[in-house]
Parts: sequence; structure tokens; C-alpha cells
Amino acid sequence: MDVYPPHRLGLPRAWSPGGPGRGSPSVSCSRLRQVQSILTQSSKSRPDGILCILDVIILIKSDSVHLYCNPVNYRYLLPCVAHWRNLHFHCMTENEYEDEEAAEEFKIASFVDMVRDCSRIGIPYSSQGHLQIFDMFVVEKWPIVQAFALEGIGGDGFFTMKYELQDVSLSLWNVYSKMDPMSLESLLSEDLVAFEHQWTSFFANFDTEIPFLLELSESQAGEPFRSYFSHGMISSHITENSPNRQPFVLFGNHSTRENLNAGSFNFPSEGHLVRNTGPSGSFAKHMVVQCVSPKGPLACSRTYFFGATHIPYLGDDNKLPKKTEQIRLLSQIYAAVIEAVLAGIACYAKTSSLTKAKEVAEQTLGSELDSFELVQFKAALRSKMAFHIHAVNNQGRIVPLDSEDSLYFVKTAYMTVYDIPDLLGGRGNLGSVVFSESFLTSQILVKEKDGTVNTETSSIVLTAAIPRFCSWLVEDNEVKLSEKTQQAVKGDECFLGTFLTGGEGAYICSSNAQPWPEEGKVYFFSGGLLFSHRHHGSIIISKNHVNSISFYDGDSTSVVAVLLIDFRSSLLPHLPVHFHGSSSFLMIALFPKSKIYRAFYSEVFSLWQQQANSGLSLKVIQEDGLSVEQKRLHSSAQKLFSVLSHSAGEKRSPLKLLSAKLPELDWFLQHFAISSISLEPVMRTHLPVLLQQTEINPTHRVENDKVVISIVTGLPGCHASELCAFLVTLHKEYGRWMVYRQIMDGSECFHAAHFQKYLSSALEAQRNRSARQSAYIRKKTRLLVVLQGYTDVIDVVQALQTHPDSNVKSSFTIGAITVCVEPLSCYMEHRFLFPKCLDQCSQGLVSNVVFTSHTTEQRHPLLVQLQSLIRAANPTAAFILAEDGIVTRNEDIELILSENSFSSPQMLRSRYLMYPGWYEGKFDAGSVFPLMVQICVWFGRPLEKTRFVAKCKAIQSSIKPSPFSGNIYHILGKVKFSDSEKTMEVCHNTLANSLSIMPVLEGPTPPPNSRGTPQDSSGQQECYLVFIGCSLKEESVKDWLRQSAKQKPQRKALKTRGMLTQQEIRNIHVKRHLDPLPAGYFYNGTQFVNFFGDKTDFHPLMDQFMNDYVEEANREIEKYNRELEQQEYHDLFEQKP
Repeated sequence: MDVYPPHRLGLPRAWSPGGPGRGSPSVSCSRLRQVQSILTQSSKSRPDGILCILDVIILIKSDSVHLYCNPVNYRYLLPCVAHWRNLHFHCMTENEYEDEEAAEEFKIASFVDMVRDCSRIGIPYSSQGHLQIFDMFVVEKWPIVQAFALEGIGGDGFFTMKYELQDVSLSLWNVYSKMDPMSLESLLSEDLVAFEHQWTSFFANFDTEIPFLLELSESQAGEPFRSYFSHGMISSHITENSPNRQPFVLFGNHSTRENLNAGSFNFPSEGHLVRNTGPSGSFAKHMVVQCVSPKGPLACSRTYFFGATHIPYLGDDNKLPKKTEQIRLLSQIYAAVIEAVLAGIACYAKTSSLTKAKEVAEQTLGSELDSFELVQFKAALRSKMAFHIHAVNNQGRIVPLDSEDSLYFVKTAYMTVYDIPDLLGGRGNLGSVVFSESFLTSQILVKEKDGTVNTETSSIVLTAAIPRFCSWLVEDNEVKLSEKTQQAVKGDECFLGTFLTGGEGAYICSSNAQPWPEEGKVYFFSGGLLFSHRHHGSIIISKNHVNSISFYDGDSTSVVAVLLIDFRSSLLPHLPVHFHGSSSFLMIALFPKSKIYRAFYSEVFSLWQQQANSGLSLKVIQEDGLSVEQKRLHSSAQKLFSVLSHSAGEKRSPLKLLSAKLPELDWFLQHFAISSISLEPVMRTHLPVLLQQTEINPTHRVENDKVVISIVTGLPGCHASELCAFLVTLHKEYGRWMVYRQIMDGSECFHAAHFQKYLSSALEAQRNRSARQSAYIRKKTRLLVVLQGYTDVIDVVQALQTHPDSNVKSSFTIGAITVCVEPLSCYMEHRFLFPKCLDQCSQGLVSNVVFTSHTTEQRHPLLVQLQSLIRAANPTAAFILAEDGIVTRNEDIELILSENSFSSPQMLRSRYLMYPGWYEGKFDAGSVFPLMVQICVWFGRPLEKTRFVAKCKAIQSSIKPSPFSGNIYHILGKVKFSDSEKTMEVCHNTLANSLSIMPVLEGPTPPPNSRGTPQDSSGQQECYLVFIGCSLKEESVKDWLRQSAKQKPQRKALKTRGMLTQQEIRNIHVKRHLDPLPAGYFYNGTQFVNFFGDKTDFHPLMDQFMNDYVEEANREIEKYNRELEQQEYHDLFEQKP
């Protein structure tokens, strides 16, 4: 077994660039939320995180993601993951990474930090389809896990002993199995292309065998499907025994219920040939075919025919021969089955009820049989009919249809009419008729104005491009009849009149179950036309069977020209059954620039227009003359022309070709992009915008009675306050300003309840003011919300959306959200961002990013690196350069103060895709990590400026690495210093090591907030400082601040002789060495000499002198201490009396 684990998490596939679904941030975030949902299930054994290890280490937690990578991988990963919520990069800079030993130690340390807060960790041990027995000792052998046990840099012990490990492979497989826009695009552009290729091989096999078709066996015919399925199943390592998920090809009466249910794939028949599987051993009249994708959800079955289902019109209405009647009967039953299945799919898409879908399918089958005048056969056929719908996951395995996740699975709808008897009088049975389609549904919950929730649905039949009707002529008399038809129209005495022109490049379609135009050759005559199709034979349309012929070309040479033929019922016997539409019209499409297109205008157009004397002339119509169905068919033909008209050197997109074959695909993709993200409802008024049904109107203005909110946010120290002051001071022409700033006396950065209360009071004040002012002098009111902290912008938006007073909510509208970014205040260390740094720049919310430093230097590396990071997270945001918050361009001011940027269709759609439930306040922004707190301390006494500045400057050198506990990153507030009576505004940024001390500008003071603070109660605590950092404690902050104030003097200790210094002793000697000597001593000028001649450097009474000195010093100390005790001292945080 490999030392590295299988590591696919289902997320990387969404990283692929290109295409509308590839790399979609909304799909990537949706997949991440699904993986995170495993971590929030109500289970005692649920893991705290899911760990994926290789060169890139990913730890997914319930509300965040930790990702280790090296600087080389970083730039490749960034566009793929920058939009993930609460993403934490563990990555060195390029310069740091040059030290290989440091890089390895950093990888190990990052791994240890990532899992620090976990106790139970999930491991995606097995890759999909390759289930292995989980072995935690194998995990312990992974290199990075072994390194976890290293002393010094490791995690202090063995990984598998410190953490409880569990295999989450099966839970992740369930996530992988669901369909979303990304996997749907992959299914359409890759799996469906391969699936259709098998059908192309199947048809090519038959077309090459036409001369020997009667000798073709079931085994030969089904070989392309069998090889495709068997090879895929071998590599999938999953067995599937259900007959509904196996390919088969069965001829004629060999297609019995028993053979269909037995799984004929296992034993393909060599003895059942086309020539011996009909009634009584005759030629087979039809075959049933099914192709199944071995490792995907696609499957479909068809019924095709050996023989024509119609007799070409040759100037008389001959009765159909018996064989043709049998084939026609089978094809009519088959056509009814097709309509029944499609009706069942449509019903299931709307109701998600198999019971209702089955009822609709049975009813539709009965009504279709009635339309074919087969009423007498209904009872006999109904008892032999079976209808069912299966849900299939992305790996092609059948899953319960009633499971809660079945909405995101491809379904296959089947209808089979088993063992059809020879209803025309013969004996035995003709075999079975089978039809099935794979389809996908989309369901959007829509909330109406009255609060009720309804469902908007859509569906797409994924396999609709596989031809539903096909036939081959196998008997000699049928081939001769076809040749006779070709000869008849070439003769001089043709019943269709004079031959005008003909050629390739024409397409035919009708309002029936075939979803796209079919190509063939068309020949025009003065009295009708002939359309030749390689599988349907010759279709002759005489004007004798036509009510009218209309022509539409859009008055443009780039528009597909179409003939719309309204035919009579007398033409039905001469049309293939699948052209019998309820609208009784056919459309012949001529593609621009084709030979037949030019020939029609030169040879046919004028002549047919001038045939008024025959009572039937060509009528030219405009677009408004087309019915809804005719517009749909023309649009389909136009799409097909657009795809096919690309130059040979230009690569043709499989999705573009498919959208031409499936006209409703584009609409479904729009619908599915919304529905697959979440089951949270969307507002009815927003639905057209989300589905891109409305035109984007950039000049949309906000109603005059609404207050426009401009939000300016950013991390602490980002100069958002400076930008706010700049806007309010210099741009009063935008209206009357109200400014809201977050309250600082709490651990939370943003208080939704306080903000909502402010909005209510602000609206009331604004209305009172408006009532007192005349309309002439009344100004439009604007609200500027300034938030500096680790606030997630979505929380601010949801606070407005969930305001308890609907009148207040409707009176405010967000104009634009701007985030300020100070490059030096973004990274905690290496490339580990401060909490919410990237989330504050989220797409769908933020319109502008203002960079407030490093803007004067041309392309500063740090600024360029941050711009790349933010551009990956928000590709549409406007970048504005504003050094220290001063904006210099009028265009930038207009962007910041825009009234409609936030409500633009693109932004609204992004919000619904990126933040499901945001409109009702249900989106969880996740917690702040590392835990950042802000502690506000109030005090009423001045600080010592010198001490305060020194303390602030010293903080940077004390910053600790991860987990960053106790680090102070920002200090801001208003204080007084002992050298001045002025109140000063201070702002310190630790990482930039910048300290700003400015006098507070005179002006009105803001109203007190509702939470109550020390200055509210006493009025004396006029100074405050807010400390912002990681896991700070209030007492520690206060102790730090006390050292910046005037220090309380300390009592002096009494002296003893032992405490005297050498200097003090010398001073005593110098002062008293000439004092009188005791008897028996004399001074010789340099030393003291006694009676015996002993000499000394010090006075004989030096001990007494020292005692006298100590007594005198102690008297002074006692006096000082008595005076100190009489002085009054107040602690910095003690309130003034």
C-alpha cells in the first residue's frame, strides 16, 4: 500500500478553468459546505475535522479551512480556493522558502497548528470505488504524521495516540455522488459525448451491414454497447446486477419480458438474427436497444424498426401491406410510449412523486393510443405496461428515489409494453416496446410576498439527442419500392410536376417528440417536394395534401430560412409515425450559405409565390406570424446552424452542439445553477434576476424616500475612519450625512442588535427633521456605516435584512460596500491572514477595495501580492488607491458612494449563490480564528507621554508566533497626557510599528450608546483605550497601561553600615579626616600613626563617623517616608472624587 493516502475530497474538480461551470466559486463553496455538513451531523462520533494530506495539507473544519502549501503551489491554488469562507493559509514567503531546513520545519509546525484544537479527525482513506479496510497504523506511517512525533517542533507524542482517527470515505462518497453545475458540465461535455459516440458506432455498424442486415445477430449488433459497458465496469470496481443498468440488443419476438428482465448482457445471443426473430420465424419487425454508462448515470433505451413505418405517396393512396401495418402498429405504440414517458418526466419534475408521474404516464399512453385510433387495443396493452423511475448517482449506481438527496441525482424513466400480441389477427407476439430517458430535475423554492413558499421547477432530458426513431429497409420489396419512388419523381411525367432544384443540407422537424432537426436531401417540384432521409426513406409531400405553405427568413441572410407546411390528415399514411404531430405541420429548414438555400431563392421562391391560380401559393410571413411552437423549432434550427457554421479550424464546443440539439439546455443550466446550491428559498421578485431573465439597467436609481447606506469596513488600522472623515467633510453635496460607528466596549466586533436599534432611532430622527423642513431645503439623507474590526460583512447585511421592524428595513437600502486594506495589517505571520481579512472582500457583497498604504511606490511587491489575492476572491471589485484614506479621483468617490452597486443584478445573483439564506439572515459566517478580542478600558487620569510611546514601540518585539496568545496588534482611543490639557486621539499599529497622536477635533459629541459604559455613570472617566489582540485578558491590559502612567513613589528602606558603598565611605573620609584625633595619634600628612608606630589610611574614629552618617541618612529617609505617607495617590483606573 502507498505511504500516502488516497486524498480526493471532491473539491478539486471544481478548480478546473474554462466554461461557465468550471472553477465556479459558488459550486466550489457549495461542495465545501456539503463536506462541512459531515462535521455538523448530530452524532457522538462525528469528527472535528477532515484531514487530507499530500504536498498540500487541507484540514476542513465545520466553519473554516486550514490549508498548507508552499509558495510555488500557492499561486496555482489561490484562484481555486480564495473564495472559501474562513480560509487560513499556512504558507511561507518566497524568500523564507529558500531555506530548505526551515521550510520542512515550517510544514511540520503548520500541521501541528492545524490540528491543535481537534480531538477526533476524519481521514478520506479510500478513493471512490476502491474501498479499503481502515488501518490507523498505515496512517501513522505517512511521512508528515511520523514527523508529528519529533521533539521540539512536533506535537509532543504520536499522532494516532493523541487523536482519535476515523474513516470518512463513505460519507464523502455520498457528497461526490450528487449532481451540481460542475459535475453536470463534466457529464455533458465528457460522459455524454462518450455515450453518444457509442450510439454513433451502433448506427454505423448497422449502416455498413445493410446488404447483410438479415444475417445480423443480437451479439454483433450490441457489441459497441457491450464493450463500452464491460470495460468501464472492470475499472469501476463496483458490480451492478440490476437489469435496468445493463445494455442489451434484442430482436423482434425475442424481446420478451423474460429476456428483458434476465439481463441479456451476460449472455449475448449469436443465434437470434434479424431474419428469424419475427412472428412464426419470419423477419423481425423491430428491435429494442439499451445503452448504459458503466461509471456514470446515463442510460437510455430505444425501439427501432426493420422496415418503413409509412408508404411514400406516389399519386394514389394504396393500402398498406400487412407487414407495414404491423410495423406501423408497433411504431404507433412506441410513439405513444415516448409521449407517456416524457409526460411522466414532466410530472415528476413538478411534483417529485413517482405515483403521480405513473398516473400521468398511463393516462398519456391511453390518450395517445386514442389519437392513433387504437382504442380497441388499450385494454390489452395496459395490462402489459410497466413504468418506473430510478435515481442514479454519479457513479451509475441505483439509489433510493425517496432519499433526501435524490433531488441531486440523475433519474431514468422507463416504460415498457411487454409481449405485444399480433393485434392484427396473427398468432404469437411481436415482442416488447421499450423507451427510457435519463433526465435531471431542478427545483427552486420561491418565497412569495405573503410569506408562502412555492416551487419553481425545470427539467432536462439528457439523452434526448439520441435518435428516438430509426428504421432500416431489409426486405427486397421495400427496397424496390424506395427505388420506384426515386424513379417516379425523376420522370418527365412526375405527379409532383416539374422538377425545380434539389440537394443536400436541408433539415426537417415537426412538433413531436424528436427534439432537434434531422438532416437529409430535399427536392423541390412545382407541385410539392420530396425529402430523403437515410433512415426514414423518402417523404413525399404533394400540395394536394397541404392546406398552406408559409415562408420565413427574418429578412436576413444570416437567419435560417424555413418552410412551414400545414398538412391535411390525408398525408398521415405517407409520413413516418414520429412526424404525426398534434399541430399537423412540418418545418423544412434551409441553412444560409448552403447550395440548396441559394437554389431555393433562384429556382423555387418566385415560382411558388406565383401559383395563386392553384389556390395554394407561398406566403411570406414575419416573426410575429410564427406560433410559439414554430418559434421554438426555428430557434433550435438557428442554434444548430450557428454551431455547424464555425470554420473548420475553430474548435467546436461539445456544449454548444448539445445546446443546439437540446434547445432547453441553456435555460435549465441557469435554473440548476441556482437550485443546486441550496434549498433555501429565494424571493419571487429576485427570481427573474437570478435566472437572468431581466435586462441589466445600470442607471437604476434608488427611490427618493429611502436612506442609502454606504458601508466602509476593514481590519483595525485600515484607515477606514480617515476615509469616513474625508467623505463627510468634503462631499456634503451627496446629502445629509449620518455616521454609525461600532461600539468598542465589548468582545464582539459587531453588534447586530445595537445596529438595528440605531437604524430605528435614525429613521425616526430623519422623519422628524423632514417634517420640519420644506421640500425646497430638504436634503437626501445618507448613512455612512464605519466598521473597523474583524467583522464579517455578511453579518452587517443580514442585520439589516432581519430588522424586526419591516418599515425600518424597507426604508434603508445598501448603496455600496467598500473595504479598506492596509497591506502591513493583513498578515499575522508568513502568509497567515488576520481573521476575516479575505472574507471582508467577498464577491457579491463588496464593490470596492481601497488600499490605504504603499500606493505611492510603483507596484510595491506587498501591494501587488495582496491585489492578486483579493482579485482571486473577488474578480469584479474595483481597486482604489487612497494613501491614508484620502481618495484623489472623483470617479473613485462615485464608486464608494454609489446608490445601486450593491443591488445590481450581478451582485444579487452572486449573493444568492455564495451565501444561501442571506436574505432571511440564515447564513452562518463562521467564527473568528484565531480568537481576536477587543478590550476597552476607561480611565480619568493622564498618561506619561514618554512612557506610553516607549511601551507602544516595544510591543512589536514581544509579538509571539502561532498560536499568537497575548499579542496586542492595535491600540486606539482618546487619552490625555500629563504635559497638556488637550484630549489626544491615539492609534497604534503594532505590525507597522506606527503610532499616531493627534488632537481631537472640536465638534459635536456622539450620543451615548445603549449598552452603558463607565463614562455614562460618572461622567469622570473621559479617557479610553481599546486594545485589540489575540486572547487578551483585561487585567493584563490594565497592568500594561498602568506602566504608562505616573508611577507611585516607593518608600525608602533604612540604611545600615553594611549597605554603605565604597564611594560613600570615601566621601565620609574626605569630609571628616581632619577631625580631632584621640590621644596617642598624630597625622603625618598622609597617614594616621599611633603611639606604637602603626599606620592607617582612615581616621581612628572612622567607625563613629560612619555610624553618624547612617543615623543622619536614616533621619532623612524617615522624614521622606513620613511626607510620602501624607501624600494622596490614585490608581490610573480609580475614579476621581
